[in-house]
Amino acid sequence: MNVEIKPVETRAERRAFVRLPWRIYPGRYPAWVPPLLVEEHKRIDPKRNPFFGHGDVQLFLAYKGGRIVGRIAAIENRLHNEFHGDKVGFFGLFESVEDQEVADALLDRAAEWVGGRGLDTLRGPANFSTNDECGLQINNFDSSPYVMMTYNPPYYVDLLEGWGLEKAKDLLAYEVKQEEFDEPRFAKLGQMIERFGRDISVRSLRMDRFEEEVALVRKLYNSAWERNWGFVPMTDAEVDHMAKQLKPIVDPDLALIGEVDGEPIGFALALPDVNQAIRHANGRLFPFGLIKFLWHIRRVTRLRIITLGIVAEYRGGPMAPMFYLEIFKRGSRRGVRLAESSWILEDNQPMLLGVEKMGFKPYKTYRLYEKTI
Repeated sequence: MNVEIKPVETRAERRAFVRLPWRIYPGRYPAWVPPLLVEEHKRIDPKRNPFFGHGDVQLFLAYKGGRIVGRIAAIENRLHNEFHGDKVGFFGLFESVEDQEVADALLDRAAEWVGGRGLDTLRGPANFSTNDECGLQINNFDSSPYVMMTYNPPYYVDLLEGWGLEKAKDLLAYEVKQEEFDEPRFAKLGQMIERFGRDISVRSLRMDRFEEEVALVRKLYNSAWERNWGFVPMTDAEVDHMAKQLKPIVDPDLALIGEVDGEPIGFALALPDVNQAIRHANGRLFPFGLIKFLWHIRRVTRLRIITLGIVAEYRGGPMAPMFYLEIFKRGSRRGVRLAESSWILEDNQPMLLGVEKMGFKPYKTYRLYEKTI
């Protein structure tokens, strides 16, 4: 049978695009966490996702034998290309049945779309940028993803590589158990602080001044991460959008500002792994999913350190271990027994060395692929 690729144009096609994973994962991949349908619809809506202020996206569905068998998003991120001075197009939201012909047709169409915009490379998966979920999971498929991390069937690796995509960069996830987080590792922290010779401290995010704190975090984020591979600065609209999304689940004691002599120099954010509760809603909070979510959210035992950054002048000092220690101490008091630090670029040696010193061990790899078109 021939594979037909059609652009998503109608409301019914958008619903089919969002619902496709429920045809692929249930019953076969128990580690999968069904996303909330309302959030997936917001993601692809130009009126509700600020990414569309500097990027364009075309959604495609694959049909075979009259059935929908795959999907893909072709993406032009103008801000990325302006910031890096290159001509990269992206693909994301990729899903496919285990059929190389279907994957080839989807990727061919995405490449054609980005190539038609004068771009010379196809990279992904990214949903829709490195500030969102990105990377294809390539190992440890029996472990459920933490909040805001991706998950996919193992055969996706063969599908993407079968089309000719090659590794661009690996993103690593590290994990540690509560009983393995050995506080004596920090026995020398006091000496480090003393040698530092300045007033250094960590404080919680001030929720009563939330908007001011968000503006501060944006400044720190865009400063501390600007030299990272693939980094794209977040716009004010994107920061505000993410803050609005995260505010209901942020624990202010796990959102930390690091200061030296009263001046902010770093930021760290850990999120309770709400995926442990969301999975029970099966994509819908209403009418009964919310009850299940509220029941299970009280029993969350994992957290994800989603970001930890320090401005260049103060890296290598005591701030990073102070962040880790505070997050784990506070998380442990809330019943956390497992923590993930993710994701970290495979060649970010200072960050890798630092997280390993804290007792974390690498356990998952997410790969960004690319191909010249």
